[in-house]
Amino acid sequence: MIELNVKNETSRLRTVVLGLAVNNGPTPKVEEAYDPKSLEHILANTYPIEADMVVETEAFNSVFEKYGVTVLRPKMIENYNQIFTRDIGFVIDDIFIKSNILPDRERELDAIQYVIDEINPIKVVCPPEEVHIEGGDVMLWGNYVFVGTYKGSDYASYITARTNMHGVNFIKKLFPNKIVKEFDLIKSKIEARDNALHLDCCFQPVGKDKGIIYKRGFREESDYLFLVNLFGKENLFHITRDEMYSMNSNVFSIDVNVVVSEKKFTRLNNWLRTNGFVVEEIPYAEISKQEGLLRCSTLPLIRD
Repeated sequence: MIELNVKNETSRLRTVVLGLAVNNGPTPKVEEAYDPKSLEHILANTYPIEADMVVETEAFNSVFEKYGVTVLRPKMIENYNQIFTRDIGFVIDDIFIKSNILPDRERELDAIQYVIDEINPIKVVCPPEEVHIEGGDVMLWGNYVFVGTYKGSDYASYITARTNMHGVNFIKKLFPNKIVKEFDLIKSKIEARDNALHLDCCFQPVGKDKGIIYKRGFREESDYLFLVNLFGKENLFHITRDEMYSMNSNVFSIDVNVVVSEKKFTRLNNWLRTNGFVVEEIPYAEISKQEGLLRCSTLPLIRD
């Protein structure tokens, strides 16, 4: 049995589900794009090819091996994108919550069923149909659960709006002892530089008291200020619009002082090192063209 334990974003990682880029399928058609960044690359003929994405996910896997992390992979489905395991489920404490993801992507959850079968069934939760919630919008920090959402009345028309207020309230009910704080995110169907697809596209904690943040990813300044007050402005690395577009906030922590980052994130990686982090740099720029990066590709099951 897998004894789940995830209470924050940065404790020592022991077991993780890492996405798979093998047999990723053809470049999607324009009408199949789920987000503006993928659309941009489909139109420009620069959409990533499978061979490059396999190199990137395997580089990530090598870092996990270096740190002795147990890595589980989805079962391969032919011609199917299985890179972003964060979207399909997530763990809070010792509970595995299945995401209600876009219907086209339900097979991704089937591909990790063999993992879910190893979890005590009473610890596996499947939200009701009206609840939309994806792992990229859910972040644990001490007694807080941060949840990215979209409160616009046009929620239904935004394929980039992935977690609704039903999702936020579902987490509140499930974890009554935690402080669940939602953040209203900026969404765009057409401009990737103005689209916070998930909370981890504009914010992520690192270490014990630091974080990476993009101020304009939040629709309400009060949400941004909440994080500034909680972490302290001096502890937050503010990224630019272009750095947000490159997904600088979507790094991944293996330990409180070890961060896996994209090798081209020069300014961020320097800041991390200056603040005492070990930065494991890997190539991940091709995968980022699908508006997802390192955190998106991981589903942590056990942290110390």
